Amino acid sequence: MTKASYERLSAQDSSFLRFDGGRGELNICAVALFEPGPLVAGGGLDVERLRAYVASRLPLLPRHRQRLATAPLGGPPIWVDDGRFDLAHHVRRAALPAPGSPRLLRELAGRIASEPLDPGRPLWELWGIEGLEGGGFALVAKVHHCLVDGVSGVALAAQLLSATPESAFEPAGPWQPRPPPDWLDFLGDGLAGAVQLSVDTVRGAAQALWRPQATAAGVAEATAASLAALRAGLAPKASTPLNQPIGRQRRLELRSLELAELRDLRKRLDGSLNDVVLALVAGALHHFLRERGASPGRRDLRVVVPVDTRTAVDGVRAGNRVSAWFLGLPVGERDPRRRFEQIRAQTRELKRRRPEQGVDLFLRFADWSGLSLLPNLGVSLVQWLQPYNLIVTNVRGPDVPLYLLGARLREFYPLLPLFEGQGLAVAALSYLGRLHFGLTGDWDRVPDLEQLGGALEVAFRELRERAENPERRPPQRRPVRERRGARRRPRQPLAGTLEARGFDPILSR
Repeated sequence: MTKASYERLSAQDSSFLRFDGGRGELNICAVALFEPGPLVAGGGLDVERLRAYVASRLPLLPRHRQRLATAPLGGPPIWVDDGRFDLAHHVRRAALPAPGSPRLLRELAGRIASEPLDPGRPLWELWGIEGLEGGGFALVAKVHHCLVDGVSGVALAAQLLSATPESAFEPAGPWQPRPPPDWLDFLGDGLAGAVQLSVDTVRGAAQALWRPQATAAGVAEATAASLAALRAGLAPKASTPLNQPIGRQRRLELRSLELAELRDLRKRLDGSLNDVVLALVAGALHHFLRERGASPGRRDLRVVVPVDTRTAVDGVRAGNRVSAWFLGLPVGERDPRRRFEQIRAQTRELKRRRPEQGVDLFLRFADWSGLSLLPNLGVSLVQWLQPYNLIVTNVRGPDVPLYLLGARLREFYPLLPLFEGQGLAVAALSYLGRLHFGLTGDWDRVPDLEQLGGALEVAFRELRERAENPERRPPQRRPVRERRGARRRPRQPLAGTLEARGFDPILSR
């Protein structure tokens, strides 16, 4: 008989379930564009071969055959093997009507991102999209945030892709799901965990007594970092049209910039690549909100910047190990260089104080002690306060070309979920000489998301010009409300573009 098996969710993984109430809506997505390869024959995508290949990689991705369950005796959520696992439910196919334009791809990917995952199955989907302009194909991946963060999401993609263009692979072997635990299994493991917790407690106390000064310094540093993170999160945020109640439907925008030009800009301005990314987002929002008469003036927008807190011991595996910085985006500042300098000053101070350590300390303590009270209180506090305007993340991706069954990956766009009261999120990922920006917007709050993508490119050109001509100041413009015709009507939602053509993109599996 196969032995029962389960795994506990970490405190942080569980917190992302609480954020969406277990509805399967808090999903990290990605859009990957490929050149034509062996998977495409006559314009159609060989979805059966794609499924066979994904099946061969599943031993490297054990979470992808596990579902969420409630622990016996009303315990916390756990991972158990899905006894009815059906790969056809998770790897699907869709097609675009001719000519398969980028706009139609974005709309279809937005529809996929809008649909929740089935909480009773493994929390991921992979959509193969055929019919793209130029003959290539796309993959749209969707994974719940309790499974991955940005860094582990890139690691997950690396398990599916290859550094060589070979298309051969070893077929998947048999897989036998293990039964979920009963209350006796869970109770026995709980007692064993309590014993281990006692041992760890004694060991930790002994180490503290042996090195009291080092321990006190560590506690003081972590406490100061925690208070700094708390103060930043409790400060009031600016009010914008982006931060109103949101719905379930999403719009997506995909843009990319030359990585070499961004790195050159970073050197000219004596900052980091992340400083440049934040400055471009601030510049884009400066134009976007100003042209709509919605600028918060001199009030900075509060932005959350995820910070990876993995150590060498943690490694990069499935799950979350991420903290955050809170900083202000000076969207009211007209000078692109000054915007950059204000952001650089904040990030340098954050690097010195390291407030992310405070959040990480509490999460590690919750994992070590088995107490879920702290993360649950943190989720409730964030949902109540909604202490930020948007999330901006920048993840380093691979610098070498990647392939899927012989098809070369051309572009790779990350996409973040939206939390309550947050109508916009921006993610950036470097790949093969370009930085790919994925913008996620609420359907109603940001009906003209495409124009925000254009403003991102405008912000890049402005910052580059100011870096090359540091003495030249931008022209002083009159307030938007005083300029004739400056207040434009937002573009209406693009509802029904696909449906109006009598097309349902979801084909039978």
